[in-house]
Amino acid sequence: MSMSPEKSRLPLPQPTQDNLAFYEAARQGELRFQRCAACRCFRHYPRPICPRCLSREFSWERSSGKGAVYTWTIVRGPTLPAFEPKLPYNVVDVLMEEGVHFVSEVLDCTPEEIYPGMPVVATFVAASEEITLVKFRRA
Repeated sequence: MSMSPEKSRLPLPQPTQDNLAFYEAARQGELRFQRCAACRCFRHYPRPICPRCLSREFSWERSSGKGAVYTWTIVRGPTLPAFEPKLPYNVVDVLMEEGVHFVSEVLDCTPEEIYPGMPVVATFVAASEEITLVKFRRA
């Protein structure tokens, strides 16, 4: 896993009480998911209640950062003007080793190179002083 700066004016996530620990870990170069204390299932996106058993007890556990492309799309037209310089870009759904799905982007990968099951590993892109984004690279 590596840290690399992303110099852009793209809209950035706004941390909340539920996901602040996720973004703090990413800023340290770690991918962490919530894990239910009752049923032991990992979950992502961060939220206060386990969607499987409704427990409110959880911990933040470090992910291996490894996964495989589950599905993807190639964006060829901007959804917002800020994204126009990135065109075309990929949006991937990565099935992580922990069993959760994570939506992001595979860096340095042309649209033609992406395939189902492609192994990927998390990498960290500092988008601002406060926000580090989790992206992926081919493993």
